[in-house]
Amino acid sequence: MLDTPLPPDDVSLLDAYSRAVTTAVERAGPAVLHVAVRGRRGAGGGSGVTVSPDGLVLTNAHVVAGAEEILVTTAEGRPLPARLLGQDADTDLALLRAENGAALPAATLGDSAALRVGQLAVAIGNPLGFSSTVTAGVISALGRSLAGRGGRPIEDLVQTDAALNPGNSGGALVDSAGRVIGINTAIIAGAQGLCFAVASNTAQLVLGQLARFGRVRRAALGLTGQREAVPRRFARALGVAQESGVLVAAVQRGGPADRAGIAPGDLVLEIGGVAVTGVDALLRWLTGDRVGETAEVLLLRRGDPRRVRVVPGEREG
Repeated sequence: MLDTPLPPDDVSLLDAYSRAVTTAVERAGPAVLHVAVRGRRGAGGGSGVTVSPDGLVLTNAHVVAGAEEILVTTAEGRPLPARLLGQDADTDLALLRAENGAALPAATLGDSAALRVGQLAVAIGNPLGFSSTVTAGVISALGRSLAGRGGRPIEDLVQTDAALNPGNSGGALVDSAGRVIGINTAIIAGAQGLCFAVASNTAQLVLGQLARFGRVRRAALGLTGQREAVPRRFARALGVAQESGVLVAAVQRGGPADRAGIAPGDLVLEIGGVAVTGVDALLRWLTGDRVGETAEVLLLRRGDPRRVRVVPGEREG
């Protein structure tokens, strides 16, 4: 049986799609590495992306967690020892230095803020041990959030239907120009086409801090809490539209919240003029530049509104 030829327009579209994918792979593929680790718990691995010719490599924190020895292998099959410069469990990113005398092919980090849903996305990595594997799809959604391994939600994730499998972690998600728009990090077990990457703009910020400090600075209040509904009568009386806040469960003795007079049972509604609708919103506010910055907190204590001033400290670890 003869195949029915495609109309010229469809042929042109397929050719354009193929050219876009192959161009992206030719530009970014040489910068994607295989990452092998050994530690007390045994061996493991994933992928990584070289982001500077002198051997800086971005990967996932969970790929190198507990590693005592790290070996990266270039796309052309050259093994190189690597050392961990820093990691950040809250964004699942880690920075390695590949030890190499010569310059390495490096990828360019793109602007994830300019992404549009529906545009081409190409994933490059080493799934299930198959090196330099390419899958393609589209950007399915932007601004997704998933719980990170450090407890803080990973914000501004890029969702794609480009197939990812174990071993893709730490690899590159690139656009049609071969620019890295995300570092592949997670899949939803049992689902199809639900894959996520840490946005390149987030990766750029984390990269800078890991290279400089070996960690990412974040602020802390020294309290634990949970999302709690705001009683309607109090919301109306205060003139606030939010339906929930953070109910303080415990306060660290001598910590910033304790010094500010915040106590267990308080319902935090705002900090620094920003609505606190849950623990995730509070954590989003507690960035590194908040350390030492005085902020006003609006809270409810047994139904009475109070305003206190707090000076966040630096989060440990």
